[in-house]
Amino acid sequence: MNPATVTETQSQLRKAMGFWDVLLFNIATVLGPRWIAAAGHNGPSSISLWVIAAVFFFVPGALVINELSSRFPVEGGLYVWSREAFGDFHGFIAGWTYWIYTVFYFPGLLLASASMSAYIIGPGGSSLAQDRAFQLWVSLGLLFVAVALNIVGLNIGKWLQNAGGVGTYIPLLILIAVAAILAVHHGSVTHFTVRNMLPSWNWNTVNFWSQIAFAFTGLELVSAMSEEVRDPRRTLPRAVYGAGAMIAFIYIAGTFAVLALVPAGALDPQSGVFHAITVGSVALRIGFLGILAALLVTVGNAGGVGSTVAGIARVPFVVGIDRYLPAAFGRIHPRWKTPWVSILVQGGLSGAILLISQVNDTTRGAYQFLIDAAIILYFIPFLYMFAAVIRLAGRSDRAANPHAILVPGGRMGVWICGGLGFLVVLIGIAVSLIPPGDSSSKLGFELKLVIGTLVSILLGLLLYWRGARTKPAGP
Repeated sequence: MNPATVTETQSQLRKAMGFWDVLLFNIATVLGPRWIAAAGHNGPSSISLWVIAAVFFFVPGALVINELSSRFPVEGGLYVWSREAFGDFHGFIAGWTYWIYTVFYFPGLLLASASMSAYIIGPGGSSLAQDRAFQLWVSLGLLFVAVALNIVGLNIGKWLQNAGGVGTYIPLLILIAVAAILAVHHGSVTHFTVRNMLPSWNWNTVNFWSQIAFAFTGLELVSAMSEEVRDPRRTLPRAVYGAGAMIAFIYIAGTFAVLALVPAGALDPQSGVFHAITVGSVALRIGFLGILAALLVTVGNAGGVGSTVAGIARVPFVVGIDRYLPAAFGRIHPRWKTPWVSILVQGGLSGAILLISQVNDTTRGAYQFLIDAAIILYFIPFLYMFAAVIRLAGRSDRAANPHAILVPGGRMGVWICGGLGFLVVLIGIAVSLIPPGDSSSKLGFELKLVIGTLVSILLGLLLYWRGARTKPAGP
């Protein structure tokens, strides 16, 4: 497509998001109470894993995202960065895997969100949280609300994301406060020592490392919506630093808190945060805190779904403009000025996979498969991102760009941040292929992951080759 046409199409998007919108969007997208629950289930060694992931992955990732988003403040994010560095083919692979991972990610996210919402009714919600019919209908409801509000427009949909950021963060602050009060007066149910907080390298911990790294991802997502952010060169980096510090703190403090209230073996890896809040609020005789936290986090989870739908849908929108996906993906709604076809397809596929996932009984092994498959597909574009910042560091426009927020330390700093991030992501992909210790068939688990990943990528390649053959010649 003619570059002027691309610019004209993207210019129709409304600049609806300011600094606080982006900050809360980042929190809603990245922060997940279920990752704190999973960390608590893994035990005190998760504390050191959070710190390692924050230092060697989260911080370098934030620096890289700030440089790339300030140098290329256009719609598409990771897809555009990879295309700039390595060409159309690699840009498509990065964009495709970044989008298709949601096929595996959304069922787990929605079902975990539904389980957490059950605690709105109080302590009795623990049994409802395991009810498959309840989980399915609440999940579909959350998905419908997120899709509908994002089609209507970010000027409306952003309030769901804002509420999501607030609704996710406040319950975790409540958890930390309750745990601190009870630990001071009655002690912690978990004895923390330097030894038990160091990584314990068994099958479960090795597999869980990829989830810890995955829990820190998402700061790049809003960059896919740069054309809809006011003053993106200034707004995006500030929001990344602010949200990053808040998220790292809450993950570490939240894990301490759940383990102070409930022993690791008794924590459910999906809804354990609300089990802990319920235990703490009952012990303090202020049971409504558990209900309030569950209500807030239900809104928070809806915001998390909404922000993911909003950001991820912009990738096939831009790829559709480039004509490597059907051109309909690049259409903008005439009234609401949103990429409505892309959002609708995203929501429809997610709903279909959610229904399919209910055909068989849900088990921890099936949930783990969905998470690991999502991590592998999601991390592929991160390999491109960290490699892209190194490749693009040699371009003359890097130093000449007065608006760029560059990685500190010059070319050496870029190599350190890009190299660290690339290595951590590569390790994350590798350990995702290692099944958890309680997996009934380790070989079957690995085969499903490999086949599922390869089929997903092959489908993308077929679409790319179709699009490349039919794409109009350039001007």
